[in-house]
Amino acid sequence: LTPALALAADVHPISMNGHGEVRATPDLVTVNAGVATSGPTAAAALAANTVRMKQVFTVLEKMGVPQRNIQTTQFSVAPQYSNTPGNEAPRLAGYQVTNQLTLRLEDISGLGKALDALVTAGANQMNGINFTIQNPGPQLERARADAIADARLRAETYAKAAGVTLGPILSISEGAEAPKPMYRMMAMVAPSPVPVAAGEEIVSADVTVVWEIH
Repeated sequence: LTPALALAADVHPISMNGHGEVRATPDLVTVNAGVATSGPTAAAALAANTVRMKQVFTVLEKMGVPQRNIQTTQFSVAPQYSNTPGNEAPRLAGYQVTNQLTLRLEDISGLGKALDALVTAGANQMNGINFTIQNPGPQLERARADAIADARLRAETYAKAAGVTLGPILSISEGAEAPKPMYRMMAMVAPSPVPVAAGEEIVSADVTVVWEIH
């Protein structure tokens, strides 16, 4: 990319923006799931949580999820209080232990079965599913080419209308964007496996091109 140039007084420029985007099917899904348990004591809540989490890890191992794709993202032990009448101070009712995981699943077609398996194993929290493209490089390359073509078409249209011609390119600058999701409507909840829709991702590029005009 060429940085902005200090133009000579006799150089007449035209600047135009261009946009390009490519849609692609995601090939990676990230799932945030976890287990929350309660008990009269912190030890009891933790023991119950540990049993369920071991079941979750066992299921993930059976699913063939690599260890590198499993990460603990939150662990907390919090006291729980009950409401009391009048001006009495809240009473300690027990403790809640929360253990959250982030899973990266490279087999999107098996996501529904994976969600079923997690819930059956004891996961009682699902805090988000995110579809992405592992390597958006090829799509970004195409989007950039389309953005340049879009900018040139616009510049040629304006130049023709103004009675001038495009000369050499003086500069190109880019404002890249992260992939954007496009969702298809998810099917109604039905018997196992859970129906999910990956939709599409939009990989886009925006450029600003400056030409000399004659």
